[in-house]
Amino acid sequence: MTEIPPLGLGTWLRTGDDGYRAIVDGIELGYRHLDTAQTYGTEAQIGRALRETGIPRREFFITTKVGDANLARRDFLPSVERSLERLNVDVVDLTLIHWPSHRDLVPFESYMEDLAEARARGFTRLIGVSNFPSAFVERAVALLGEGALTNNQVELHPYLQNRAVHACNTRHGLTTTAYMPLAGGRVLSDPVLAAIAAAHGEAVSTVTLAWLRQRGIVAIPASSRSEHLKANLRSLDVNLTEAELRQIDALDRGFRIVNPTKSPKWD
Repeated sequence: MTEIPPLGLGTWLRTGDDGYRAIVDGIELGYRHLDTAQTYGTEAQIGRALRETGIPRREFFITTKVGDANLARRDFLPSVERSLERLNVDVVDLTLIHWPSHRDLVPFESYMEDLAEARARGFTRLIGVSNFPSAFVERAVALLGEGALTNNQVELHPYLQNRAVHACNTRHGLTTTAYMPLAGGRVLSDPVLAAIAAAHGEAVSTVTLAWLRQRGIVAIPASSRSEHLKANLRSLDVNLTEAELRQIDALDRGFRIVNPTKSPKWD
């Protein structure tokens, strides 16, 4: 598998001046993996932050995602070029399909081939998908070949562990990235996680993200508060025991938070 930094800075909802400040705060604290999307309205925020912080581009891993409205052949590659302009970079590190086209309004083969073409043209180093259940991963691998795709980004947290998708990703050499890794803050009041956090003298968010890292899953939490950004970063230095990992594994209950009408059939 290609190495993706194990912890990233999610930028969904980080718009306006406050959002820009949160992105800059994250960068100043040490975040170098930045996750955005065409639909987030934060690509330009990241581009501005890259310019104004003055940190070399080579230090960052930047992920963006092609939105539903840009999956058609006439729109796909021009939209990726616009993303590069907004991000103020010559190439992004990872480009994902944000959501598969609902009911194949745009043919699956069309946008997957355009994704591969974006890499062939040098717009992106790596390519992958997002919100793809196992059946769609299998379909994509059959089309593009083993090793073409690097990543599948899905909702994943202690209450929705998406084990079938993670296993499918692993089988085909894709890294799994967890969005909403703290279940929208719901984990913060969990008694099991609170007890584990207390044993380590850490925040619940810290041990939750450590669990993901130790299970081989990349996480991209988002926050506007400096103390939360710091707590999330500390997860890189926390190691849970196997017993603690199993306690968190046992919290899985298939609780899905993000499930719009355009969702594919989940595993």
